[in-house]
Amino acid sequence: MTQLHVRSVQSTDGTGIAFERTGDGPPLILVVGAFNDRFTGVPLGRFLEPSFSVFNYDRRGRGASGDTLPYAVDREIEDLAALIAEAGGSAAVFGYSSGAILALKAAARGVGITKLVLYEPPFRDAPSDVDHAAQLARLIAAGQRGDAVEYFQRLVGIPDEIIIQMRNAPFRPALEAMAHTLVYELTIIGDAALPTDILASVSTPTLAMAGGNSPDWMRNVARSVADAVPHGVYRSLEGQTHDMVPEAIGPVVREFLGG
Repeated sequence: MTQLHVRSVQSTDGTGIAFERTGDGPPLILVVGAFNDRFTGVPLGRFLEPSFSVFNYDRRGRGASGDTLPYAVDREIEDLAALIAEAGGSAAVFGYSSGAILALKAAARGVGITKLVLYEPPFRDAPSDVDHAAQLARLIAAGQRGDAVEYFQRLVGIPDEIIIQMRNAPFRPALEAMAHTLVYELTIIGDAALPTDILASVSTPTLAMAGGNSPDWMRNVARSVADAVPHGVYRSLEGQTHDMVPEAIGPVVREFLGG
């Protein structure tokens, strides 16, 4: 296994974006979702690094990366573009959950993505008419980070009894530390409607995946994404859920990317 070494690239607005690069082969950048930093991608990166040069990075506002305000989705697209430039000007991209939506929006902008792999982008059949990003921003501004964490947890369907149990979990401080980035996630997701105009403009070959044990709507959404992009493929992974399991996801990613 390649020794990890934290490096940094400068995004267009001057924000430093921290990343680790491991393995050898064509570049592959992992874009994670809510409550995640670069360490979330390490297990999948280790699985794939014999075939690829894997970039795990801290999205802005997390870990060792900077966080220049005001936030905008365009800035996160520029962050990804800076990493692609660091990788040599083009790279495959794997997007997980809300990170998959960010990767899709970057591909639609013409960022140098050679192939795109998406795991359970959280679009919804019934878009929300509530501005959840604004609600969370008010909680963060009031210093109510714990409340912001629980607001988001309820939003994604975690039962109240589990939320209460997690209040004293050892990882709770880490969740509160990145609570402000939940506003970023919901800004990326927007009303969660399937953006057919954006999808139609993605010329990048795209694999959309969902877990076979995930809710029906997640599989339906992944299938709809694959149908909406010009060069899309859909895969359901038997027995899997929203968790990013390297042994289940890795072989499919490697096959699609040709590693």
